[in-house]
Amino acid sequence: MKDAGRERAAGDDGADDRAGGRRTGRRGRGPLLIAAGFLLVAVVSTVGALGLGGGGTDDGAAPGRSSHVVPVTRETLTEQTEVDGRLGHGPEVPFQIKAEGTLTWLPTTGSTVRRGGKVLRVDDRPVILLYGSLPMYRDLGVTEAEPQDAATGSGGDGPDGGTGTAKRGDADGGSASGSSAGGGSANADGAGAVRAAGAPRQPAPLHGMDVKQFESNLSALGYSGFTVDESYTVLTADAVKRWQKDLDLPQTGEVDAGDIVYAPGPVRIAGTDALVGADASGNPLTYTSTSRMVTVNVPATDTNWAQRGSEVAVDLPDGRSVKGEIARVGKDASSSGASGGGDTAGKSGEDGGDSADGTAATVSVVITFADQDSLGRLESGPVTVRHVVKQRKGVLTVPVAALVALAEGGYGLELAAQDGGGGGADSGAGRFVPARTGLYAGGKVEVSGPRVHEGMKVRIPE
Repeated sequence: MKDAGRERAAGDDGADDRAGGRRTGRRGRGPLLIAAGFLLVAVVSTVGALGLGGGGTDDGAAPGRSSHVVPVTRETLTEQTEVDGRLGHGPEVPFQIKAEGTLTWLPTTGSTVRRGGKVLRVDDRPVILLYGSLPMYRDLGVTEAEPQDAATGSGGDGPDGGTGTAKRGDADGGSASGSSAGGGSANADGAGAVRAAGAPRQPAPLHGMDVKQFESNLSALGYSGFTVDESYTVLTADAVKRWQKDLDLPQTGEVDAGDIVYAPGPVRIAGTDALVGADASGNPLTYTSTSRMVTVNVPATDTNWAQRGSEVAVDLPDGRSVKGEIARVGKDASSSGASGGGDTAGKSGEDGGDSADGTAATVSVVITFADQDSLGRLESGPVTVRHVVKQRKGVLTVPVAALVALAEGGYGLELAAQDGGGGGADSGAGRFVPARTGLYAGGKVEVSGPRVHEGMKVRIPE
Protein backbone atom coordinates (compact mmCIF):
# COMPACT_ATOMS: atom_id res chain seq x y z
CA MET A 1 0.00 0.00 0.00
CA LYS A 2 2.84 2.39 0.79
CA ASP A 3 4.53 1.54 -2.49
CA ALA A 4 1.36 2.23 -4.45
CA GLY A 5 1.04 5.57 -2.69
CA ARG A 6 4.63 6.44 -3.53
CA GLU A 7 4.04 5.55 -7.18
CA ARG A 8 0.93 7.74 -7.38
CA ALA A 9 2.82 10.54 -5.69
CA ALA A 10 5.68 10.12 -8.09
CA GLY A 11 3.25 10.15 -11.01
CA ASP A 12 1.66 13.29 -9.75
CA ASP A 13 5.03 14.92 -9.40
CA GLY A 14 5.85 13.95 -13.01
CA ALA A 15 2.61 15.42 -14.24
CA ASP A 16 3.38 18.62 -12.37
CA ASP A 17 6.81 18.68 -13.88
CA ARG A 18 5.40 18.29 -17.40
CA ALA A 19 2.79 20.98 -16.76
CA GLY A 20 5.40 23.26 -15.32
CA GLY A 21 7.58 22.54 -18.31
CA ARG A 22 4.78 23.61 -20.66
CA ARG A 23 4.21 26.78 -18.70
CA THR A 24 7.90 27.48 -18.70
CA GLY A 25 8.03 26.85 -22.44
CA ARG A 26 5.19 29.34 -23.15
CA ARG A 27 6.90 32.02 -21.14
CA GLY A 28 10.07 31.55 -23.14
CA ARG A 29 8.44 31.73 -26.58
CA GLY A 30 6.43 34.97 -25.91
CA PRO A 31 9.18 37.51 -26.62
CA LEU A 32 10.08 35.67 -29.82
CA LEU A 33 6.52 35.93 -31.16
CA ILE A 34 6.33 39.70 -30.43
CA ALA A 35 9.62 40.32 -32.19
CA ALA A 36 8.44 38.31 -35.18
CA GLY A 37 5.25 40.43 -35.33
CA PHE A 38 7.19 43.67 -35.41
CA LEU A 39 9.41 42.31 -38.16
CA LEU A 40 6.38 41.30 -40.22
CA VAL A 41 4.82 44.81 -39.94
CA ALA A 42 8.10 46.41 -40.99
CA VAL A 43 8.38 44.15 -44.02
CA VAL A 44 4.81 44.87 -45.12
CA SER A 45 5.33 48.60 -44.69
CA THR A 46 8.49 48.47 -46.73
CA VAL A 47 6.81 46.49 -49.50
CA GLY A 48 3.93 48.99 -49.59
CA ALA A 49 6.29 51.94 -49.69
CA LEU A 50 8.17 50.41 -52.61
CA GLY A 51 4.91 49.84 -54.50
CA LEU A 52 5.45 46.05 -54.60
CA GLY A 53 2.17 45.12 -53.01
CA GLY A 54 -0.81 43.97 -55.07
CA GLY A 55 -4.51 44.52 -54.97
CA GLY A 56 -4.38 48.36 -55.19
CA THR A 57 -5.52 50.62 -58.08
CA ASP A 58 -2.93 52.36 -60.21
CA ASP A 59 -3.90 55.92 -61.14
CA GLY A 60 -0.65 56.55 -62.95
CA ALA A 61 0.60 59.10 -60.39
CA ALA A 62 4.32 59.55 -60.19
CA PRO A 63 5.91 58.84 -56.79
CA GLY A 64 5.55 61.83 -54.49
CA ARG A 65 3.13 63.67 -56.81
CA SER A 66 -0.43 64.81 -56.19
CA SER A 67 -3.30 63.04 -57.91
CA HIS A 68 -5.16 66.36 -58.48
CA VAL A 69 -5.55 66.88 -62.23
CA VAL A 70 -6.72 70.07 -63.94
CA PRO A 71 -7.26 70.92 -67.62
CA VAL A 72 -5.66 73.74 -69.56
CA THR A 73 -8.52 76.14 -70.32
CA ARG A 74 -8.99 79.13 -72.63
CA GLU A 75 -10.45 82.23 -71.00
CA THR A 76 -10.00 85.94 -70.34
CA LEU A 77 -7.61 86.93 -67.57
CA THR A 78 -8.14 90.27 -65.86
CA GLU A 79 -5.77 91.85 -63.37
CA GLN A 80 -7.61 94.22 -61.03
CA THR A 81 -6.54 96.66 -58.34
CA GLU A 82 -8.67 97.66 -55.37
CA VAL A 83 -8.93 101.10 -53.78
CA ASP A 84 -11.06 102.32 -50.90
CA GLY A 85 -13.82 104.84 -51.53
CA ARG A 86 -16.82 106.42 -49.87
CA LEU A 87 -20.45 106.23 -51.00
CA GLY A 88 -22.35 109.47 -50.58
CA HIS A 89 -23.82 112.38 -52.50
CA GLY A 90 -20.61 114.10 -53.56
CA PRO A 91 -18.97 117.28 -52.30
CA GLU A 92 -20.94 119.88 -50.39
CA VAL A 93 -21.50 123.22 -52.12
CA PRO A 94 -22.55 126.39 -50.26
CA PHE A 95 -25.57 128.39 -51.42
CA GLN A 96 -24.70 131.97 -52.27
CA ILE A 97 -27.49 133.80 -50.42
CA LYS A 98 -27.80 137.47 -51.41
CA ALA A 99 -30.99 138.23 -49.50
CA GLU A 100 -30.46 140.49 -46.49
CA GLY A 101 -32.34 140.11 -43.26
CA THR A 102 -33.16 137.50 -40.63
CA LEU A 103 -33.50 133.80 -41.25
CA THR A 104 -37.10 132.86 -40.49
CA TRP A 105 -37.15 129.29 -41.89
CA LEU A 106 -34.60 126.62 -42.83
CA PRO A 107 -35.11 123.22 -44.53
CA THR A 108 -34.22 119.96 -42.83
CA THR A 109 -30.94 118.22 -43.59
CA GLY A 110 -31.38 115.49 -46.19
CA SER A 111 -34.47 117.04 -47.78
CA THR A 112 -34.66 117.54 -51.55
CA VAL A 113 -35.42 120.89 -53.18
CA ARG A 114 -36.43 121.12 -56.85
CA ARG A 115 -37.04 123.95 -59.29
CA GLY A 116 -39.44 126.48 -57.84
CA GLY A 117 -39.03 125.17 -54.29
CA LYS A 118 -38.07 127.21 -51.21
CA VAL A 119 -34.44 127.02 -50.11
CA LEU A 120 -35.04 129.19 -47.04
CA ARG A 121 -36.97 132.27 -45.93
CA VAL A 122 -35.49 135.66 -45.08
CA ASP A 123 -37.75 138.14 -43.28
CA ASP A 124 -40.49 135.63 -44.11
CA ARG A 125 -39.83 136.09 -47.83
CA PRO A 126 -38.95 132.87 -49.73
CA VAL A 127 -35.69 132.40 -51.59
CA ILE A 128 -36.50 130.22 -54.62
CA LEU A 129 -34.33 127.59 -56.30
CA LEU A 130 -34.00 127.70 -60.09
CA TYR A 131 -31.71 125.72 -62.43
CA GLY A 132 -28.76 127.27 -64.18
CA SER A 133 -25.03 127.90 -64.19
CA LEU A 134 -25.04 131.70 -64.04
CA PRO A 135 -25.37 133.25 -60.59
CA MET A 136 -28.06 135.80 -59.82
CA TYR A 137 -25.88 138.91 -59.93
CA ARG A 138 -28.41 141.72 -60.55
CA ASP A 139 -32.05 142.68 -60.22
CA LEU A 140 -34.28 141.84 -63.20
CA GLY A 141 -37.02 144.11 -64.47
CA VAL A 142 -38.14 146.55 -67.14
CA THR A 143 -36.26 149.86 -67.28
CA GLU A 144 -37.40 153.22 -68.62
CA ALA A 145 -35.84 154.83 -71.69
CA GLU A 146 -35.99 158.27 -73.29
CA PRO A 147 -38.24 158.83 -76.33
CA GLN A 148 -36.56 158.15 -79.63
CA ASP A 149 -36.23 161.88 -80.41
CA ALA A 150 -34.32 162.49 -77.20
CA ALA A 151 -31.29 160.60 -78.42
CA THR A 152 -30.57 163.17 -81.12
CA GLY A 153 -32.68 166.06 -79.88
CA SER A 154 -34.08 166.35 -83.38
CA GLY A 155 -36.81 168.86 -84.14
CA GLY A 156 -38.57 169.99 -87.27
CA ASP A 157 -37.00 171.04 -90.52
CA GLY A 158 -34.90 174.19 -90.44
CA PRO A 159 -35.25 177.10 -92.75
CA ASP A 160 -32.90 175.46 -95.19
CA GLY A 161 -34.79 172.23 -95.18
CA GLY A 162 -32.17 170.53 -92.96
CA THR A 163 -32.58 169.02 -89.57
CA GLY A 164 -32.22 171.14 -86.49
CA THR A 165 -30.04 169.69 -83.70
CA ALA A 166 -30.02 170.49 -80.04
CA LYS A 167 -27.06 172.43 -78.80
CA ARG A 168 -25.34 171.57 -75.55
CA GLY A 169 -25.35 174.33 -72.97
CA ASP A 170 -22.42 176.23 -71.62
CA ALA A 171 -19.64 174.56 -69.74
CA ASP A 172 -21.14 175.73 -66.47
CA GLY A 173 -24.23 173.60 -67.01
CA GLY A 174 -26.53 176.28 -68.37
CA SER A 175 -29.59 175.39 -70.40
CA ALA A 176 -29.36 174.54 -74.05
CA SER A 177 -31.87 175.41 -76.72
CA GLY A 178 -32.44 174.20 -80.23
CA SER A 179 -34.31 175.90 -83.01
CA SER A 180 -36.44 174.58 -85.78
CA ALA A 181 -38.91 175.91 -88.22
CA GLY A 182 -41.71 175.12 -85.87
CA GLY A 183 -40.01 176.89 -83.01
CA GLY A 184 -39.95 173.73 -80.94
CA SER A 185 -37.76 173.77 -77.87
CA ALA A 186 -35.84 171.04 -76.09
CA ASN A 187 -34.81 170.72 -72.44
CA ALA A 188 -31.56 169.24 -71.10
CA ASP A 189 -31.33 167.27 -67.87
CA GLY A 190 -28.45 167.57 -65.42
CA ALA A 191 -26.42 164.90 -67.27
CA GLY A 192 -26.63 166.76 -70.53
CA ALA A 193 -29.18 164.38 -72.12
CA VAL A 194 -31.86 166.12 -74.04
CA ARG A 195 -35.50 165.11 -74.31
CA ALA A 196 -38.57 166.82 -75.66
CA ALA A 197 -40.47 168.82 -73.10
CA GLY A 198 -43.31 166.78 -71.59
CA ALA A 199 -42.42 163.60 -73.55
CA PRO A 200 -43.19 160.44 -71.46
CA ARG A 201 -40.49 157.87 -70.70
CA GLN A 202 -40.98 154.51 -72.40
CA PRO A 203 -40.23 151.04 -70.90
CA ALA A 204 -37.08 149.41 -72.25
CA PRO A 205 -36.24 145.70 -71.99
CA LEU A 206 -33.26 144.43 -70.00
CA HIS A 207 -30.91 142.23 -72.03
CA GLY A 208 -28.50 139.41 -71.15
CA MET A 209 -27.95 135.67 -70.84
CA ASP A 210 -29.08 135.83 -67.22
CA VAL A 211 -32.46 137.02 -68.52
CA LYS A 212 -32.73 134.03 -70.85
CA GLN A 213 -31.78 131.65 -68.01
CA PHE A 214 -34.49 133.14 -65.78
CA GLU A 215 -37.15 133.09 -68.51
CA SER A 216 -36.32 129.42 -69.27
CA ASN A 217 -37.08 128.57 -65.65
CA LEU A 218 -40.23 130.67 -65.59
CA SER A 219 -41.48 128.84 -68.68
CA ALA A 220 -40.55 125.45 -67.18
CA LEU A 221 -42.66 126.33 -64.12
CA GLY A 222 -45.71 126.73 -66.39
CA TYR A 223 -45.85 130.49 -66.91
CA SER A 224 -46.31 131.73 -70.47
CA GLY A 225 -47.22 134.78 -72.53
CA PHE A 226 -43.64 135.85 -73.28
CA THR A 227 -40.78 134.76 -75.53
CA VAL A 228 -37.83 132.97 -73.97
CA ASP A 229 -34.94 135.10 -75.16
CA GLU A 230 -32.38 137.53 -73.80
CA SER A 231 -34.88 140.40 -73.36
CA TYR A 232 -36.84 141.08 -70.17
CA THR A 233 -39.92 142.77 -71.62
CA VAL A 234 -43.26 143.95 -70.31
CA LEU A 235 -44.65 140.53 -71.23
CA THR A 236 -41.98 138.92 -69.03
CA ALA A 237 -42.93 141.25 -66.20
CA ASP A 238 -46.59 140.26 -66.53
CA ALA A 239 -45.65 136.58 -66.17
CA VAL A 240 -43.49 137.43 -63.16
CA LYS A 241 -46.46 139.12 -61.51
CA ARG A 242 -48.51 135.94 -61.87
CA TRP A 243 -45.60 133.94 -60.40
CA GLN A 244 -45.28 136.38 -57.50
CA LYS A 245 -49.01 136.11 -56.81
CA ASP A 246 -48.71 132.33 -56.49
CA LEU A 247 -45.85 132.84 -54.02
CA ASP A 248 -47.88 135.37 -51.97
CA LEU A 249 -45.38 138.09 -52.81
CA PRO A 250 -45.99 141.69 -53.83
CA GLN A 251 -46.77 141.71 -57.57
CA THR A 252 -44.11 144.10 -58.77
CA GLY A 253 -43.03 142.35 -61.95
CA GLU A 254 -39.42 142.73 -60.84
CA VAL A 255 -37.08 140.11 -59.38
CA ASP A 256 -34.54 141.09 -56.75
CA ALA A 257 -31.10 139.49 -56.79
CA GLY A 258 -31.79 137.99 -53.36
CA ASP A 259 -35.03 136.29 -54.42
CA ILE A 260 -33.35 133.48 -56.36
CA VAL A 261 -30.46 131.02 -56.07
CA TYR A 262 -29.28 128.84 -58.94
CA ALA A 263 -28.05 125.23 -58.91
CA PRO A 264 -27.35 122.73 -61.73
CA GLY A 265 -30.46 120.71 -60.85
CA PRO A 266 -32.38 119.29 -57.89
CA VAL A 267 -30.36 119.52 -54.69
CA ARG A 268 -30.16 117.66 -51.40
CA ILE A 269 -29.73 119.86 -48.35
CA ALA A 270 -26.44 118.75 -46.79
CA GLY A 271 -26.24 120.93 -43.70
CA THR A 272 -26.82 124.31 -42.11
CA ASP A 273 -24.29 126.61 -40.48
CA ALA A 274 -26.88 128.97 -39.01
CA LEU A 275 -29.99 128.92 -36.88
CA VAL A 276 -33.41 130.47 -37.37
CA GLY A 277 -33.17 134.01 -36.09
CA ALA A 278 -29.61 134.52 -37.26
CA ASP A 279 -28.51 136.90 -39.96
CA ALA A 280 -28.92 135.55 -43.50
CA SER A 281 -25.58 136.84 -44.74
CA GLY A 282 -22.82 134.42 -45.70
CA ASN A 283 -23.41 130.77 -46.54
CA PRO A 284 -26.01 129.44 -44.09
CA LEU A 285 -26.77 126.35 -46.23
CA THR A 286 -24.82 123.74 -48.18
CA TYR A 287 -26.15 121.29 -50.74
CA THR A 288 -25.11 118.19 -52.64
CA SER A 289 -26.40 116.29 -55.63
CA THR A 290 -29.50 114.18 -55.12
CA SER A 291 -27.75 111.28 -56.91
CA ARG A 292 -25.50 108.93 -55.00
CA MET A 293 -21.90 108.65 -56.07
CA VAL A 294 -18.56 107.37 -54.83
CA THR A 295 -15.56 109.54 -54.08
CA VAL A 296 -12.08 108.00 -54.10
CA ASN A 297 -8.88 109.73 -53.05
CA VAL A 298 -6.31 108.23 -55.42
CA PRO A 299 -2.53 108.70 -54.95
CA ALA A 300 -1.39 111.42 -57.31
CA THR A 301 1.25 109.05 -58.67
CA ASP A 302 -1.32 106.36 -59.57
CA THR A 303 -4.05 108.04 -61.61
CA ASN A 304 -3.37 106.50 -65.03
CA TRP A 305 -6.32 104.13 -64.63
CA ALA A 306 -8.73 106.95 -63.75
CA GLN A 307 -9.98 107.95 -67.18
CA ARG A 308 -13.30 109.73 -67.54
CA GLY A 309 -15.93 107.35 -68.91
CA SER A 310 -14.09 104.20 -67.80
CA GLU A 311 -16.16 101.48 -66.13
CA VAL A 312 -15.32 100.20 -62.64
CA ALA A 313 -16.83 97.70 -60.21
CA VAL A 314 -17.94 98.92 -56.79
CA ASP A 315 -18.30 96.49 -53.89
CA LEU A 316 -20.99 97.78 -51.51
CA PRO A 317 -21.07 97.30 -47.71
CA ASP A 318 -23.92 94.79 -48.05
CA GLY A 319 -21.76 92.45 -50.16
CA ARG A 320 -23.22 93.31 -53.58
CA SER A 321 -21.16 94.56 -56.50
CA VAL A 322 -22.47 97.17 -58.96
CA LYS A 323 -21.10 98.87 -62.06
CA GLY A 324 -20.07 102.51 -61.98
CA GLU A 325 -18.49 105.01 -64.34
CA ILE A 326 -15.73 107.53 -63.70
CA ALA A 327 -17.39 110.92 -64.14
CA ARG A 328 -14.79 113.35 -62.85
CA VAL A 329 -11.06 113.32 -62.10
CA GLY A 330 -9.70 116.16 -60.01
CA LYS A 331 -6.89 118.33 -61.32
CA ASP A 332 -5.57 119.44 -57.94
CA ALA A 333 -3.63 117.18 -55.60
CA SER A 334 -4.32 117.52 -51.88
CA SER A 335 -2.99 115.92 -48.72
CA SER A 336 -4.40 112.52 -47.86
CA GLY A 337 -6.10 113.96 -44.80
CA ALA A 338 -8.14 116.42 -46.83
CA SER A 339 -11.60 115.58 -48.05
CA GLY A 340 -12.26 114.94 -51.71
CA GLY A 341 -14.27 117.11 -54.01
CA GLY A 342 -11.75 119.56 -55.34
CA ASP A 343 -10.10 120.87 -52.17
CA THR A 344 -6.72 122.36 -52.91
CA ALA A 345 -5.34 122.39 -49.41
CA GLY A 346 -1.95 120.80 -49.08
CA LYS A 347 -0.93 121.13 -52.72
CA SER A 348 1.59 118.58 -53.86
CA GLY A 349 5.21 119.44 -54.35
CA GLU A 350 7.02 119.78 -57.64
CA ASP A 351 7.28 116.02 -58.09
CA GLY A 352 3.55 115.58 -57.54
CA GLY A 353 4.15 112.81 -55.03
CA ASP A 354 3.94 114.44 -51.61
CA SER A 355 2.10 117.44 -50.26
CA ALA A 356 3.73 120.37 -48.53
CA ASP A 357 3.33 118.76 -45.11
CA GLY A 358 5.03 115.54 -46.21
CA THR A 359 1.91 113.36 -46.47
CA ALA A 360 1.02 111.44 -49.62
CA ALA A 361 -0.80 113.65 -52.12
CA THR A 362 -4.09 112.40 -53.57
CA VAL A 363 -6.48 113.33 -56.37
CA SER A 364 -10.25 113.10 -56.00
CA VAL A 365 -12.01 110.73 -58.41
CA VAL A 366 -15.83 110.73 -58.60
CA ILE A 367 -17.75 107.63 -59.74
CA THR A 368 -21.40 107.87 -60.73
CA PHE A 369 -24.12 105.26 -61.29
CA ALA A 370 -26.53 105.30 -64.21
CA ASP A 371 -28.81 102.91 -62.31
CA GLN A 372 -29.40 104.47 -58.91
CA ASP A 373 -31.78 101.65 -58.00
CA SER A 374 -28.87 99.19 -58.14
CA LEU A 375 -27.53 100.80 -54.96
CA GLY A 376 -30.62 99.77 -53.01
CA ARG A 377 -31.42 101.89 -49.97
CA LEU A 378 -27.82 102.61 -49.01
CA GLU A 379 -27.13 106.33 -48.70
CA SER A 380 -23.54 106.27 -47.48
CA GLY A 381 -20.76 104.00 -46.32
CA PRO A 382 -17.30 102.63 -47.17
CA VAL A 383 -16.92 100.83 -50.50
CA THR A 384 -14.19 99.10 -52.49
CA VAL A 385 -13.58 100.17 -56.06
CA ARG A 386 -12.03 97.62 -58.43
CA HIS A 387 -10.53 98.72 -61.70
CA VAL A 388 -8.84 96.81 -64.50
CA VAL A 389 -5.06 97.14 -64.73
CA LYS A 390 -4.39 94.57 -67.47
CA GLN A 391 -6.54 92.14 -69.42
CA ARG A 392 -5.76 89.25 -71.78
CA LYS A 393 -8.63 87.78 -73.78
CA GLY A 394 -8.84 84.19 -75.05
CA VAL A 395 -5.56 82.91 -73.60
CA LEU A 396 -4.64 79.44 -72.26
CA THR A 397 -4.61 79.35 -68.47
CA VAL A 398 -3.85 76.98 -65.59
CA PRO A 399 -3.86 77.48 -61.82
CA VAL A 400 -0.61 79.09 -60.69
CA ALA A 401 -0.03 76.01 -58.46
CA ALA A 402 0.31 73.83 -61.58
CA LEU A 403 3.60 75.49 -62.57
CA VAL A 404 6.75 73.44 -61.92
CA ALA A 405 10.23 74.97 -61.87
CA LEU A 406 12.41 73.04 -64.35
CA ALA A 407 16.03 72.14 -63.62
CA GLU A 408 17.16 73.69 -66.90
CA GLY A 409 15.33 76.93 -66.05
CA GLY A 410 11.88 78.33 -66.64
CA TYR A 411 8.60 76.61 -65.90
CA GLY A 412 6.84 73.50 -67.08
CA LEU A 413 3.62 71.52 -66.68
CA GLU A 414 3.49 67.89 -65.58
CA LEU A 415 1.31 65.77 -67.82
CA ALA A 416 -1.31 63.50 -66.33
CA ALA A 417 -1.21 59.75 -67.20
CA GLN A 418 -4.34 59.94 -69.35
CA ASP A 419 -2.95 62.82 -71.39
CA GLY A 420 -0.16 62.01 -73.80
CA GLY A 421 0.57 65.64 -74.55
CA GLY A 422 0.47 64.83 -78.24
CA GLY A 423 1.94 61.31 -77.97
CA GLY A 424 5.51 60.24 -78.41
CA ALA A 425 8.12 60.67 -75.73
CA ASP A 426 5.95 63.03 -73.70
CA SER A 427 3.12 60.56 -73.05
CA GLY A 428 2.54 59.25 -69.55
CA ALA A 429 2.68 60.64 -66.03
CA GLY A 430 5.80 62.25 -64.71
CA ARG A 431 6.59 63.86 -68.06
CA PHE A 432 6.96 67.65 -68.29
CA VAL A 433 6.41 70.09 -71.11
CA PRO A 434 7.93 73.58 -71.00
CA ALA A 435 5.53 76.50 -70.76
CA ARG A 436 5.99 80.23 -71.13
CA THR A 437 4.09 82.33 -68.59
CA GLY A 438 2.22 85.58 -69.18
CA LEU A 439 -0.31 87.49 -67.10
CA TYR A 440 -1.00 86.38 -63.52
CA ALA A 441 -4.49 87.18 -62.23
CA GLY A 442 -7.04 85.68 -59.87
CA GLY A 443 -4.90 82.67 -58.92
CA LYS A 444 -4.36 81.70 -62.57
CA VAL A 445 -1.57 82.26 -65.05
CA GLU A 446 -1.41 82.60 -68.81
CA VAL A 447 0.65 79.77 -70.40
CA SER A 448 1.81 79.08 -73.92
CA GLY A 449 4.22 76.85 -75.79
CA PRO A 450 4.43 74.50 -78.80
CA ARG A 451 3.23 71.52 -76.75
CA VAL A 452 0.66 73.35 -74.63
CA HIS A 453 -2.89 73.11 -75.94
CA GLU A 454 -6.41 73.61 -74.70
CA GLY A 455 -7.92 70.63 -72.86
CA MET A 456 -4.65 68.87 -71.97
CA LYS A 457 -4.58 67.45 -68.44
CA VAL A 458 -1.83 68.50 -66.06
CA ARG A 459 -1.06 67.74 -62.44
CA ILE A 460 -0.84 70.13 -59.52
CA PRO A 461 2.29 69.30 -57.47
CA GLU A 462 2.00 68.69 -53.77
